[in-house]
Amino acid sequence: MSVTSERMKEQRKIKKLTQTSLAELVNSSRSSIAQIETDKYTPSFAMLSLIADALDTTVEYLQGKTDSPLKTPAVDDNGDENKQLSPNQRRIAFSIDPDISDEERDDLIKLFEIAIKNRRRI
Repeated sequence: MSVTSERMKEQRKIKKLTQTSLAELVNSSRSSIAQIETDKYTPSFAMLSLIADALDTTVEYLQGKTDSPLKTPAVDDNGDENKQLSPNQRRIAFSIDPDISDEERDDLIKLFEIAIKNRRRI
């Protein structure tokens, strides 16, 4: 058995899912899941990604590229990975062009800090 099939089956059992319930989560059939777990079928990356999400793990773990089944939490600059963004923070984050330079981003942050400090609208 391949690393992928072994780890997929192991994680499915840890999550107490049947092949049928996993198949429903990834919009597939029980037989497809069974074929992947027995190495009769190699899933596409897209399918493996859906399976990893359903099993709350990573594609890299399922492929044997890492030994940690846990997803790495996102960490922001202040180290508080559990803090959720406020609605205003989300609005700002989604409205900023992802292609801006680091210098432009730093300038925007300074601008926001000044506006917040002075309680003015930008």
